[in-house]
Amino acid sequence: MAKAQNTFESTPTAAFPDFTKFDFTKIQADFGKWFGDYSNAFTNGKSLFDVDSVVAAQKKNFEVLTAANQAAFEGVKAVAQRQAEIARKAVEEFSKVAKELATPTSAEEKLVKQAEITKAGFEQAVSNLREITDLVQKSGEEVADLIQGRFVAQIDEVKAAIAKAAKK
Repeated sequence: MAKAQNTFESTPTAAFPDFTKFDFTKIQADFGKWFGDYSNAFTNGKSLFDVDSVVAAQKKNFEVLTAANQAAFEGVKAVAQRQAEIARKAVEEFSKVAKELATPTSAEEKLVKQAEITKAGFEQAVSNLREITDLVQKSGEEVADLIQGRFVAQIDEVKAAIAKAAKK
């Protein structure tokens, strides 16, 4: 009788690293070499960086991020509202068109009417697409302008802080 094979027996297990072979003194020395120069950023117990300005800059960053999120939300909201209006109007138009096409007329008149309806529907769809695209683009530009303005201001603040620290 054949022995049933257990799938767990044939599955290889992951090997854990042998930490006894690591040279932690080398790692500590490398860490000191990489980050030791940062001790020069402090002289006489004082930082070369003005902590208050860093905190103020981060506060401004947070304010701009909040404003950008609000602008993006307002943009999405405007697009959603406009899409809902477009959908409502489309349903109303469809009801009107269905009634018009249900009235008894000749086949030629129905074809002409269908062509007119198709043309008007296509033109309206393109117009709606352009309008929605403009809303999305306007919202995106507003968000990008907020972030870009803060980024440029942040760079100027860093340059000023470096110049101030160099004078000390």
